[in-house]
Amino acid sequence: MRPIPYLLFFLLFSCTKPMRSQQIGDDFAKGADVGWITEMEQQGVLFYSDKGKQMEGMSLLKSLGMNTIRLRIWVNPAEKWNGRADVIAKALRARELGMRIMLNFHYSDNWADPGKQFKPATWASLSFPELKQTLVQYTLEVLREFKAAGIDPEWVQVGNETDDGLLWPDGKASRSMASYAALIDAGYGAVKEVFPSAKVIAHVSNGWNNELFRWNIGGLIANGARFDVIGLSLYPTAANWRALTKQCMDNVQDMITRYGKETMIVEVGMPWDQPDAAHAFLSELILRARAIENEKCSGVLYWEPQAHNNWKGYTLGAFNTQGRPTKALQAFAN
Repeated sequence: MRPIPYLLFFLLFSCTKPMRSQQIGDDFAKGADVGWITEMEQQGVLFYSDKGKQMEGMSLLKSLGMNTIRLRIWVNPAEKWNGRADVIAKALRARELGMRIMLNFHYSDNWADPGKQFKPATWASLSFPELKQTLVQYTLEVLREFKAAGIDPEWVQVGNETDDGLLWPDGKASRSMASYAALIDAGYGAVKEVFPSAKVIAHVSNGWNNELFRWNIGGLIANGARFDVIGLSLYPTAANWRALTKQCMDNVQDMITRYGKETMIVEVGMPWDQPDAAHAFLSELILRARAIENEKCSGVLYWEPQAHNNWKGYTLGAFNTQGRPTKALQAFAN
């Protein structure tokens, strides 16, 4: 090999150094939950770039600066959507795009959220010890299928927006914090058995509500539940996003300081027809999340941004009626 002249060496070094510095913080997760995407595609819904070019939905989101896909899993859905085969198919697509993957176990046959945490029908008559063991076996079974398909999730949620626990009434936190914690801990153990390096998330909604988080997360920790990340949801309006963003980030800092946990904003959304406010909100949230020391707030994910034209009655997406991303998603650009 010929020696590199000093001037050329200097130029190469001076060019590469900024490139390396730009990569600092690139572990920050910017992404979206796109659980509806396969159902939308089957119904003939198309997605377009802001220039009007038709694109596959996940590729389009990646082109907008997103690096992470979040996918919900239902136990025995009435239709195939969000069942394990559908989720594996979506995860394979995300993997092929080089995107990071978060799996979100609802532990229900349908939506689980703060107002409803219903057991799967086939689990309804189980005793609590049987329920906990079934949660473990189901989690192991599903994750082993993902592993066999070559899918390595970086994060796994054990429950979705479990403000008052999961698998009601047995795991209802206001009834028995100890039972709620036992279920979260059981899920943690199952995840780590299959994917030891995956981070397990405990997810609570209303990220601005510090009292709720102290009660819920504090209760989990006091009762011995293991998890790695505190997940938060935040759905402000154009009128209150500044106040709620500040309250949410104050809550994030309190969770980090109080419990020593990593945090992540795993769900956000605003009305699609308020793109300027949504862009301002997302820009501020991402900026403030990335500014948390030691990357203890590690990501922001939009919930179903590709939903448009009143899909399923949902209006908090970030695509317009022509199926194009609004200004809101520019906040995810590198």
